[in-house]
This record gives sequence, C-alpha cells and structure tokens, in this order.
Amino acid sequence: MQIETSAGPAEIELVKPRGARFLLLLTHGSGGGVDAADLRAVRDTALELGGAVALVVQPYRVAGRRAPGSAVVQDAAWLEIVAALRKKVRKPLIQGGRSNGARVACRTAVAAKARGVLALSFPLHPPGKPEKTRREELLAVGGIEVVVVNGANDPFGVPDPADATEVRVVPGQPHSFRSGFDVITATVRPWLERWSQ
Repeated sequence: MQIETSAGPAEIELVKPRGARFLLLLTHGSGGGVDAADLRAVRDTALELGGAVALVVQPYRVAGRRAPGSAVVQDAAWLEIVAALRKKVRKPLIQGGRSNGARVACRTAVAAKARGVLALSFPLHPPGKPEKTRREELLAVGGIEVVVVNGANDPFGVPDPADATEVRVVPGQPHSFRSGFDVITATVRPWLERWSQ
C-alpha cells in the first residue's frame, strides 16, 4: 500500500488483525529497509499480542535515496503517514524504528500523540563524536514512555538509562544486530502486553 506525503509516496506493509488492540508503526534506518531482523522480530511479537503493525518505507527510500535529508521534511512526512494509518486503525499508537527511524519516532512522538516509542539502535552520536549528542531527541518525547534497545558495541553510543523509560543493552552486538533477537523480544513483549489488555 502507498501513502502520498509532501515528500513523496511512502510504502506501507500493514497487518491488521481483527479486533486489533493497538497500532505499532515501525520504520527503518537511513540506508536500510523494513526487512531488518530486529524490526521483523518486534513486528512478530506485536502481532502475537493482537496488535496491528505497519512497517513503513519512508519516501526518501522509496525514491531510491540512502540519506534521509532534512529532518523537518522527514518528520512532516512521518506525521502524514501516521494520520493516514490512524484512520485505518483507531487504536492507541506506539511508534518506533531502528537508528534514524528511532530518531524520527522520538522527534514526532508528541505531535503524533503516541502512547509509547520503541527505539532500536538509537544513534546517540555519530561514531567517534560523542560531543555531537542527540540526547535531546530522546528527551523530546516529554512524558511518553521510550524503550531503547542498543547493542553494547554500537559505535553510535548507548543512551544513558536516565534518558528513557528503559534502556536494554544487548551484549556483544554492533549497530546492526546479528543476534540477540531473543533479548529484543523479551524487552518489548511486556511493554507491548500492556496495550493488548
């Protein structure tokens, strides 16, 4: 399914079970796609719990670009996607993504009226440049719950536990998870279960 936005079309893979209890929107990192194993693991967990799940390929990736460009343009398109999907699934919204997608989810959480944010591999700073922190994006969510899951060896850094509701560190993993999917699902499941009641 495609959704037209001010930045071009987005491609959406929506699974909406009958009687869905919540809507989970997930998106990719800068150069990646929604086939990332960590996104798929979270999707499968949410579906098991009776949630509707939308995997979102953002307009810049649909257009074939690897870099997202302007955060303002990216965030505006995301909010248009959220608005369109909320018309299809009128349930509590949880949004998230991996890497750049996690940043978008945090920056737009308040405007989207999300109930929670899932940040996979949140890129706290560019590799080797801890002084260029993106901590303010995690804090931009106000009182909205944020669950962060990062690899212990992530060169983009690991957020401080005080800056999110929960920060789970997967031992031995880099920015793109190669294993530890059981840790990711074990972290996400109890958090999502609250929305499936």
